[in-house]
Amino acid sequence: MKKIPRIGVAVIVYKEGEVLLGLRKNAHGEGTWALPGGHLEFGESPEQCAVREVMEETGMAVKNMRPGPYTNDLFEKEGKHYITLFMVCEYASGDLTLREPHKCSGWEWFAPDALPEPRFLSLQNLLMKGFPRSVASP
Repeated sequence: MKKIPRIGVAVIVYKEGEVLLGLRKNAHGEGTWALPGGHLEFGESPEQCAVREVMEETGMAVKNMRPGPYTNDLFEKEGKHYITLFMVCEYASGDLTLREPHKCSGWEWFAPDALPEPRFLSLQNLLMKGFPRSVASP
């Protein structure tokens, strides 16, 4: 089987100046803090994927979506390679709910300059590039 990179979409959701992170489980990066997100599906835009993944994982709706940076993430131990597209948005509505407890231990809000560790590889790589400090920042 030929190994090819996959496309992931990670969503930076801001609410009152804080960012949403979840603790991963039962997948690569288990035990690390990550943004909500998942695989880009065939025919789906990154924006559509971001809205879908946030709703599926947290039960929340988002607004003011804009594209953010991307990272090139090579998970050497797992033999996986992802290009992660970051989407930046704001919380719109809904109660934060753990809707996929088999994939995530829980969701929490954090100040962008006080993100917990250990961090999922795409989040680590994003921090090295420069984390968007708000929905309006480039």
